[in-house]
Amino acid sequence: MGRAANGKKRYVYGGDHGEYPHDGNFCMDGLVYPDRTPHTGLLEFKNVHRPARAVAFYPDKGELVLRNYMDFLNLRDYLSIQYEVVCDGAVIERGMIEEADIPPHEERAVPVTVHVPERGKCYLKISYLQKEETELLPAGFHLGFEEVGIETGDNENQKVKALLSGRGNEVACDFDIREDDCSLIISTPEFRYVYDKFTGLFAEMSFQNQPVIERPMEFNIWRAPTDNDSPVRAEWENAQYNRTVARAYGTEVKRLSDRVVVETSLSVSAVSVQRILEIKAYWTVMRDGAIDVALDVEKNAEFPYLPRFGLRFFLPKSMDRVTYCGIGPSESYIDKRWAGYHGVFSSRVEAMHEDYLRPQENGSHHDCDYVTVENGRAALTVAGAESFAFNASAYTQEELACRAHNYELEESPYTVLCVDYRQSGIGSGSCGPQLLEKYRLNDEAFRFQVRLIPEKR
Repeated sequence: MGRAANGKKRYVYGGDHGEYPHDGNFCMDGLVYPDRTPHTGLLEFKNVHRPARAVAFYPDKGELVLRNYMDFLNLRDYLSIQYEVVCDGAVIERGMIEEADIPPHEERAVPVTVHVPERGKCYLKISYLQKEETELLPAGFHLGFEEVGIETGDNENQKVKALLSGRGNEVACDFDIREDDCSLIISTPEFRYVYDKFTGLFAEMSFQNQPVIERPMEFNIWRAPTDNDSPVRAEWENAQYNRTVARAYGTEVKRLSDRVVVETSLSVSAVSVQRILEIKAYWTVMRDGAIDVALDVEKNAEFPYLPRFGLRFFLPKSMDRVTYCGIGPSESYIDKRWAGYHGVFSSRVEAMHEDYLRPQENGSHHDCDYVTVENGRAALTVAGAESFAFNASAYTQEELACRAHNYELEESPYTVLCVDYRQSGIGSGSCGPQLLEKYRLNDEAFRFQVRLIPEKR
């Protein structure tokens, strides 16, 4: 260990000294980093091995059924149990389970009476705390937690419902539309959007004289391969998932009284292979500048499963404050989310980077309802009726994929925002079986819908 020229800690691993044989970075792929900072895997491990688990929750009866996973201890002697009701990411009720008389390896109901909201996306979060001090742990030490879904009248995030409502119809200004063979310019006194008719994506977006994107949008199916992607990485690269481009075949513009609808047929493919995806894209621009995105996607079944599918935005570098409603605060994926819980979280972009010593995909957040990225002057919010995943990073996936060590990374001149319909899971392919089918993004057809909402702050 030492320091690199940029001041970052410098760790080396197998092969860095020209030795053979070696096991690459596997020698430091443990539950803690070399400086003993807990790895995200340790947080997952801790919570998976929590001492008790909820089996069922019956709000109408005021009962929570718990199972004791301890071998010898009754939960009443070992744990204090707290609970919270979380609705649309906010805690609306807290309480304690006074005594859980549950012998080892048994399950029993304990009384938990909560107020269930009429509407919203709600969860009961249960936290298990060390009851008394021991030789190793203080009283109150957090031993694990879990969430149980609570049914409401609509099971929908109410902020998202408001964001997706038709507020754009109330704006009085009209559209100015200009079109040539290459591009379509849609503008009002409030915004100016330039749509690239060759790619089926927006190349420029500015709102109230503030740039929203500084580089054209991209359809995104690639990720910087993780250690566990090693069994499938060659297949992905042979399919040229890391070299794809979008090609539009026809664009139709419909001007309505309160919106402009742009429909494009396009494909995502690489130079020397057949089309990977066929996409019918619908972009609906509202009078207030919001854009509804609907992508009907068909995947060529001859290609391997996708690392991800979504949109990639290159925002101004100064847009580095992130607020989101989803699983946080640690990174989360479809099969790697047990260290996180649903809530509203805020962070700087630099703090959302999980600094793996061999750079790779990191920092995604699964099951999100909305995300806002801002700089104090401008903001971009992405919201969806169906939850999505996102990643906000100072690094591009290409930069992460081409570096062997974290201290070699160079930041992008942009804030890179990836909004994903889904990512394939992380799995255990570096030393175990390949990713389970249920965690692979291999759908033959799917629809991805979100709303993009630029704002001036």
